[in-house]
Amino acid sequence: MRTLAYGSWPSPIDAALAAAHDGQPDWVCHVGDETWWTEPRPEEGGRRTLVRRGARGTAEPVLPAPWDVRSRVIEYGGQPWAGEVFGERPLVVFTHFPDQRLYRYEPGGEPRPLTPVSPVGGGLRWADPLLLPDRGEVWCVLEEFTGDGPGDLRRVLAAVPLDGSAASDRGAIRELTGERHRFVTGPRLSPDGRQAAWLAWDHPRMPWDGTELLRAEVAGDGTLHTVRTVAGGPRESVAQCEWSPDGGLLYASDRSGWWNLYRDGVPLCPREEEFAGPLWRLGQRWFAPLANGLIAVVHGRGPTALGILDPETGELVDAAGPWTEFAPTLAARGDRVTAVGAGPRSAYEVVALDTRTGRARVIGAPHRDPVDPAHYPEPQIRTFTGPQGREVHAHVYPPRHPGCVAPGGELPPYVVWAHGGPTSRAPLVLDLAIAYFTSRGIGVAEVNYGGSTGYGRAYRDRLREQWGVVDVEDCAAVALALADEGTADRDRLAIRGGSAGGWTAAASLATTGVYACATIAYPVLDLTTWASGQTHDFESRYLETLVGPFAEVPGRYAERSPAEHADQITASFLLLQGLDDVICPPAQCERLLARIEGRGVPHAYLTFEGEGHGFRRAGTLIRALEAELSLYAQVFGLHLAGVPAPEIVT
Repeated sequence: MRTLAYGSWPSPIDAALAAAHDGQPDWVCHVGDETWWTEPRPEEGGRRTLVRRGARGTAEPVLPAPWDVRSRVIEYGGQPWAGEVFGERPLVVFTHFPDQRLYRYEPGGEPRPLTPVSPVGGGLRWADPLLLPDRGEVWCVLEEFTGDGPGDLRRVLAAVPLDGSAASDRGAIRELTGERHRFVTGPRLSPDGRQAAWLAWDHPRMPWDGTELLRAEVAGDGTLHTVRTVAGGPRESVAQCEWSPDGGLLYASDRSGWWNLYRDGVPLCPREEEFAGPLWRLGQRWFAPLANGLIAVVHGRGPTALGILDPETGELVDAAGPWTEFAPTLAARGDRVTAVGAGPRSAYEVVALDTRTGRARVIGAPHRDPVDPAHYPEPQIRTFTGPQGREVHAHVYPPRHPGCVAPGGELPPYVVWAHGGPTSRAPLVLDLAIAYFTSRGIGVAEVNYGGSTGYGRAYRDRLREQWGVVDVEDCAAVALALADEGTADRDRLAIRGGSAGGWTAAASLATTGVYACATIAYPVLDLTTWASGQTHDFESRYLETLVGPFAEVPGRYAERSPAEHADQITASFLLLQGLDDVICPPAQCERLLARIEGRGVPHAYLTFEGEGHGFRRAGTLIRALEAELSLYAQVFGLHLAGVPAPEIVT
């Protein structure tokens, strides 16, 4: 055992290894008896490929580079593909990221476009498809730009012909709904095909504030009529809907204060835990009905489990296994359920559950330890006390190395991680980016501050009109508590975050004096400009709940913005930005940098061409992680060799 200062421990987990394991399998579906899903390829420009697990039990990619199965609807995307066995062969439709066209693909052939290219604004985009080969159509969400502005668009449900007749003819696309609502999810058809259901909402609400569950009749010619609202409203969020095999309408609603399951308005398993989550991407699935009437569910309070619910008795039985988190993607066929799960010692992998035997096993993207697991951190699930005595949930990852200890009396540096969203949360899973730091002797604390999901609506609503206050206070409370109890070095605390987490990190530097430095990635920094046309349509009115209506509280927008308080920032920071980001564009960073220039504050600004909101490419991920570690080394006085240093300016 070697005695070395915290932060200087040699680690086999380098930035390239962490980058290679970034991302997760997603969007699982059954195509006949096969299981298909998407997987990231950070080493191939950050694209996502489609993977197929055949009858022999081996998984293989279906689409070679450069095919990229991702949607840009609402910018965060949604279910990008669907598949069915038709004529004894798999038939797949998918959205290709670069042109956002919908393509038809049959194994052994080449993808063929089904939709045209539009030269207007962001063009035509598609998500959450429902494949109906017997009708010769695929029904999905159409997002159509009508001008060059981020808000010049419309969203409807549409039917696209499978014969390719709309590939160059927008007029061949049949619209199923009018523009009654600004946002819609893809349709779900009843077992007899006579009814359809979907979700809808409008500005200024976000889908976790309030949505409507719509139900319509399907005529013989495939048109929808007699559309009516059957659940939801301005203060009730319905996050998902599905049909049961006998024609009942299932949905997840938070009308009780928790996202619970209902069937035709009747609660199935009332509990103070979540059976759904924030609808950031269209088509997310937290539950899936089985043919025998049972329901597969992802549920929990904080961390989640995969369970099988008997809707008649309310009995809920969880699958056994090492997984402590399940992603909102589920597929059910017969007695089989397929999910994507992860745990503190395993990354996300595709998991199959046999509901007859209760046996769960990994069938795709299996986790394989790239290093000795003794280098992984061991998380502690903790609840801290914040201002006014409120609870603050966090995962604490102390430094850990099988061959190193620190000198007696030395306390480790700690980095507080503020998650994005902000209506989201940090999952309890193995993340090699966290292990990259903890295996070197730098602790990490992920804070699920007030406003995070997973703990009920009241906890989520703590951030209403309090963004930049509650999140900042809760992160500081965790950091200071770790220092006060002797877990962390008070003089070597840092904060990092991306997107909304970048906002929290920057606001923390401007207002708290708690941190010695910060890593700020693709952030919101100036609320006034961000709310007045500098972001995309989906989140363009988000600040009305997070901060307040601009017309009523304009001063609050300036008061909370880090860019308006650059004179109060004295700690070093690293700023990371994708140049193609339309959600938090580079102008946000540039405004802060202009105001910080010449003030003697050490900082570095790294930009990345071809990257949008959230980094995907291996080279970007490597450079960003190494720059972050270098920042901490310089500020905390760590002795590290071989880590490239970004250019620090003042």
